[in-house]
Amino acid sequence: MSARVPMRSTGAEQAVVAMKDRNGSRAKGLPHCADSGAATIGDEAGGRTAAKSAKPFPVSKRQVWEAYKRVKANRGAAGIDGQTLTGFDENVTDNLYKLWNRLASGSYMPPAVRRVEIPKVDGGVRPLGIPAVSDRIAQTVVKQVLEPVLEPLFHTDSYGYRPGKSAHQAIAQARKRCWQFDWVVEVDIKGFFDNIDHALLLKAVRHHTQERWVVMYIERWLKAPVQMPDGTMQSRERGTPQGGVISPLISNLFLHYVFDMWMQRQFPSVPFERYADDVVCHCQSQLQAEALISELGQRFAQCGLELHPQKTRVVYCKDADRRGNYAETRFDFLG
Repeated sequence: MSARVPMRSTGAEQAVVAMKDRNGSRAKGLPHCADSGAATIGDEAGGRTAAKSAKPFPVSKRQVWEAYKRVKANRGAAGIDGQTLTGFDENVTDNLYKLWNRLASGSYMPPAVRRVEIPKVDGGVRPLGIPAVSDRIAQTVVKQVLEPVLEPLFHTDSYGYRPGKSAHQAIAQARKRCWQFDWVVEVDIKGFFDNIDHALLLKAVRHHTQERWVVMYIERWLKAPVQMPDGTMQSRERGTPQGGVISPLISNLFLHYVFDMWMQRQFPSVPFERYADDVVCHCQSQLQAEALISELGQRFAQCGLELHPQKTRVVYCKDADRRGNYAETRFDFLG
């Protein structure tokens, strides 16, 4: 049974229907709704489209189409190949089909990530990795499958890059707790995104999915080389580039185990707010705050991370009612 397309659908909207199968004919039986297979990893319904196409991995054309729509809505700059979204759309049917074919067959290899450097207020730079348009779509396919599985597991006070969470919520919660607790530990992880341990991260990913293709592509993205601003290529043994579609999700998963769950076990009476790698912890005393920094430094060292020695601080929440004389009485969270 061939898919029926309303006459008013034109251009890119028809691309998912026009994606060709291996024999060059039009794709058959494509539904007009999102695949249910994205809800849970390994869902049988999500694998049927790929199974009909005799592909080893259950990546459906519908998943690629939905990922493309998200990437198109978010816009973004060109990657290493110089191709913009406008350029991708000029041959969108073939581009999406080729991407689906490679993802479902296991032959997709991510291109290098183009690195740009964004100036920071303090005089430093923030490195961003810009993936190619096709790679952003591929990353979104994996994100659509993995995110619904991981989201229910994440800590309530993890706010960064999560559906229904925001920086404003994190700041509001931090302000509320500063009225309740006299001391704050401002945590700064030195070069967090560049120092994520690949083995530990992949172990966490494998813990939450039996889908080989999800783990395989995440590992390939982690190891994809980076084109530096001067044009040279740099291999990567650690870290995940800021700017990638999948990076916020998997970095949240990494800190979920390295920090969030560890805090629940070791310091259950110390609440915190975490927005990606920006963290504020609330303590009842200076002694507790100093003990937390000491323990946290050891914990991060075990996981390949390091506290920034100058930017990680104990801060006294001084106000009209709390008039203690301490050196540090101000901190900047997500400012």
